[in-house]
Amino acid sequence: MGHGGNVIVELTADHRELEELFAQIEAQPVDHPRRRELADRLTAELVRHSVAEEMYLYPTVRRHVPHGGALADKELADHAKVEQMLKDLEDLHADDPQFNDIVAKLKFEVASHVREEEHELFPTLVESSSSDELDDLGRLVRRAKEMASTRPHPSLPNTPPAAGVGLVDRVRDLLSSRTTTG
Repeated sequence: MGHGGNVIVELTADHRELEELFAQIEAQPVDHPRRRELADRLTAELVRHSVAEEMYLYPTVRRHVPHGGALADKELADHAKVEQMLKDLEDLHADDPQFNDIVAKLKFEVASHVREEEHELFPTLVESSSSDELDDLGRLVRRAKEMASTRPHPSLPNTPPAAGVGLVDRVRDLLSSRTTTG
């Protein structure tokens, strides 16, 4: 499934990419350094995905979906939990026993979040939004992911990140030779 199209197609494609990254991490021997590289990619993708949802998806859900405020609040709480796990994982080496524990917990949390979005939130959003609105939201989400941070910032509020956080993260990635794409 490729990126592009409406918000549902875009975010579902992200979900499949995240599942693939978890599978790639699990396919590596337990203490292999490649696990750390893949965890960095996973972190960058999860953070970008979360920022885009927080900027555009959840405000739309609040406005257009029945009981959208409660749905959005639950999703934001899930994001906060995942972001803290990503922060805890950030400086661990692949041979650290906590690394595997955090990755396993992270996979469980992300899988649960994905199921809830795809089976509950997305269908209600489709029912309460026009095709054009979903297409517009898809474009906004793609743009947000391009500018979003690549590292977890659990101390920032779950609202659009402070200007420049994404740029600062990308400079840090470059200086540390951290791989965050492809």
